[in-house]
Amino acid sequence: MKAYVKWIGGIVSCLAAAAVTACGVGVAQPAAGSETQASASQAAPAYPDRQIEYVVPYSAGGGVDLVARAAADYLSKEWGQPVVVVNKPGGGGTVGAQYALKQARNDGYTALAVNVSNTSMLSAGMKQPLITNADQIYAARIGKGTLAFAVKADAPWKDFAEFSQWVKQHPEQLTWTSVGPAGFSAFGVAEWMDAIGADFSKTRMIVTKGASDSLPKVAGGHAILAVHTVGEINPMLQAKKVKILAVSGKERSPFLPDVPTAEEQGVKGLTVFWWTGVSFPKGTPVYVINKWEEAVAKMVKDPAFVKKLHDMQVEPDYADSATFTQDVQKETGYYVELAEKRSMRK
Repeated sequence: MKAYVKWIGGIVSCLAAAAVTACGVGVAQPAAGSETQASASQAAPAYPDRQIEYVVPYSAGGGVDLVARAAADYLSKEWGQPVVVVNKPGGGGTVGAQYALKQARNDGYTALAVNVSNTSMLSAGMKQPLITNADQIYAARIGKGTLAFAVKADAPWKDFAEFSQWVKQHPEQLTWTSVGPAGFSAFGVAEWMDAIGADFSKTRMIVTKGASDSLPKVAGGHAILAVHTVGEINPMLQAKKVKILAVSGKERSPFLPDVPTAEEQGVKGLTVFWWTGVSFPKGTPVYVINKWEEAVAKMVKDPAFVKKLHDMQVEPDYADSATFTQDVQKETGYYVELAEKRSMRK
């Protein structure tokens, strides 16, 4: 009988031990969860903790490059780590974009200076673009530039309305400059032709290397029209080699308050504008994007940085990642439609 009681007691002890063990495991799960939550809250490492390469897919001295250099200077001081601009021109901005988005690591230490030409316009101008919106995460938009229509200083048209009427009647006589059939200027001209009901296919594009090449051609009488940002045209405007007949958008440029918009002169619906910002390859950590959003939002309110933009005749135009992405996607759809309508898509 004693042996039986001892045997029963042993079983009860074992069951109790098992229950305690099981309970121990059950209790341990919340503890593990707490540790996971704690580590998650500390998951974002110190960023940046070394040099960042800021890739500009164009030559030095252009609008994208100048804005990127001003931003790099600000961010280097803000973060205490060097942000170095590296120019990788070629392919209308695709060479540098491919490097930053498809060849470099997506760890946040290679950023791309994006702009309208190598994003929405590139996707619209090519049926199979080398870089698409899906290849990148748009982190923040930094600034924008107003599109302007420039002709030779002594051109016979007194205003944009008169010039538009002449073009509508004589589209075959219009020559205009652009870096290519899907460049910023090309979309500006195509949208204008669409607005006034002129035959875009009868006009003639003269391929140039950019504003530094096209504006002298207009000033010298080798082309009738150049469509660039106000900042790009300004040096030739100040030298009185060209005149600006109109700017696009609903409001006058703060840098040219005396120049009326196209809409003021009866040409409505011109929306093409220049912008630049920063993007990263897909898979870049969220904490990197958040860091850039926060820094750029602060940067575009900094008086010294805003003055640098003003000197370039670029307006601060911040957008966070979500807004920036939405804007580019909407813009791409519009440009694709315009390009297909005007047979610009290759």
